[in-house]
Formats: sequence, structure tokens, C-alpha cells
Amino acid sequence: MTAPAPDSNSLTTPLAWADAAGVILGANPALARWLGVSSRRLPGVPLAALEVDGEMLARALAESGETPRDFARLRRLALAFPGHDEPRFADVSLSRTEAGWLVEAHPVEEFPGEDPAVALPSALSAALKGLAHELRNPLAGLKGAAQLLARRIASSSEDDRDSRELVALIEAEVARLTALLERLLSPTPARPHEPLNIHAVLERVLRLAEADAGWAVKLTRDYDPSLPELTGDADRLTQAVWNLVRNAIEAGAVNVTLRTRAEHAARIGDEPHALALRLEISDDGRGVPEELAERLFLPLVSGRAEGSGLGLALAQQVAREHRGSLVYRSRPGHTVFTVLLPIALEGDTHEGNPHGA
Repeated sequence: MTAPAPDSNSLTTPLAWADAAGVILGANPALARWLGVSSRRLPGVPLAALEVDGEMLARALAESGETPRDFARLRRLALAFPGHDEPRFADVSLSRTEAGWLVEAHPVEEFPGEDPAVALPSALSAALKGLAHELRNPLAGLKGAAQLLARRIASSSEDDRDSRELVALIEAEVARLTALLERLLSPTPARPHEPLNIHAVLERVLRLAEADAGWAVKLTRDYDPSLPELTGDADRLTQAVWNLVRNAIEAGAVNVTLRTRAEHAARIGDEPHALALRLEISDDGRGVPEELAERLFLPLVSGRAEGSGLGLALAQQVAREHRGSLVYRSRPGHTVFTVLLPIALEGDTHEGNPHGA
């Protein structure tokens, strides 16, 4: 059987090609990543052996005719590499070719009806894992370069405080991104939330923004210094707030303000809270396009041609991980994203749980 075109290796859709008997001849990297195995282990495996506790694939292969044609789309098959316990779920398209089969797996959530703003689709997850693999080497190079710069600055006779701070920022961001990649490649339970100062998180974000935008954007702090600590994941909150600030910069903002306030008797969703943190990121950029207003927090939705559409979806997810919320209001020249996060008071045992259980 002729293998698919070489560019199939760059596709994020999991693909496999098999002979007339339904034995896999090859597969693209996306399928191997999705199944959690090496591409070298797939050739020689019968397609039907991938289905967990079912015979839909076997029946479809057996009932096919000899004429090349598009074949059936099989809904929500549970698939796994033989010997692997955890199934993946996908809609599977079988196409009859002159010499065998072409199989496309379109991953779906395990639980139908799951809110797409809460969990990224499985296909996107597989693509992100592939990207994480590719980013490891550049990050290692950045880490090495930062360490070299740090040694040069330390050995210099001049006291260059700004350079030391910038190198420290690079090292901290490389460490944070490396941890994020490891989380994508080897998911682990969420880290327990710890007490943190939200203003320390915001200062880290503003340092990133200053390094990214320079003098093109005026960054304003409007903090409530009386705010108590909240419990959370500082790295995740940094990523969420940075996504919101960067979104404002990319929308053409000249002025961006970060404002913190205490909100008493707050209601987040259906839950009442005696005290919450209100964080507002306001800007004077172009605003949210009207046609995106209802879909803004969905993955892959972006108002920019070069945008990934993941930043706001991730920011909302981080807010929910902290039992909080993210909303916005927007018109051209004035956009405000508001994050509400509950602050634990004495006797409240919920806020320290990263899952909000």
C-alpha cells in the first residue's frame, strides 16, 4: 500500500494506513502521541486490536466491499494500544483505498457535553504535547545562555543591577515554561495551593510586560495594599494574568492598568464568599470584536490572524482552578477583564483545594 503524502507527518489529526487485511503499515506522529506509544510500535498491529471492549472496527473492516470509497464514520470508539489500560475516545473515519485502508481518528472528550471552555479537546492536547517536545531544546539553550550571561555580569567590575534583574527574569521564565512543558508531557495532580501575595504575581507580570513592550505601553499599578494573602498557584496565576496583559498589548493598547480591590459578600457563580479579590486589567485598545463576544473564551477563537486563541481560554481555566471567575466588558478604547478570586478566611477549608472540591 502506498503511504500517505509526506506532509501527513505534520498533521495534528491522528492518521494510520493499513493493508487490505486491516494490519497497520504505518502511522503519523499525531496518532502515536495520542495513543502514547512510539510510531515504531504501530506497524504490524491489526486495526481491530486498537478497539477496547468492542467489535465495531472489526465489523466495519469485515463488511467492506472491494471498491475504493469513503467508508463509515464510527462514533465514539474507545481506543488504546494493546496492553495499555487507559482508553482514548475518538470518532473514526475509515476510507477504503485500492490497496487497503486509511484511518482518521478525531479525538473527542470522554464525557459528551463537557464544557469546551473547561477542557481543551483531545486533539488539541495531542498537538500541544508534540509542541512541548519540540520546545524542550530551545528552552535548554535559553537556560544555558542566561547562566552564561549571569556569570559574565557577576565577574564584571561594573554593578549593572538592571542586567542582573533581566537575567534573573529570563531564568525564572525559562524555569516556569519548563515546568509547564513537563506538565503537558507528564500530567500530574495539581499542586496544592499555597498562600501568596497577589501583588508579587502582578509585579512579575509587569516586569514581563516591560521587557516585551518597552516604552510603547504605559503600565499603571492601582493596588489595594491592605489585601490579605490568598491561596493559589503563583505560576498558574502569573500565566493567566500575563495572557490578559499581553492580549491588551496585542490589541493596540497604549495604557494598561492593573487594579486590585477587596470585594465583600461576593458571589462567584452560585457560591457566596465573605471576601474576594477583584483584579481588573483595563486597557484602551481596540476592544473585543462584536462577532467574537459570545465565543471569546473558547479554545482556538482569536481576533487576530496570527493568534492561537488559547490565551483567554487558559486564563479562564486558571480562574476556575482557583474557584474564581473571569468576565469582561468591552468597547473600542475601553476593555476591562475582571478576575474574582475567593480569599480564605479563618474556618474556611475550601480555598486551599486546587480542584475546588
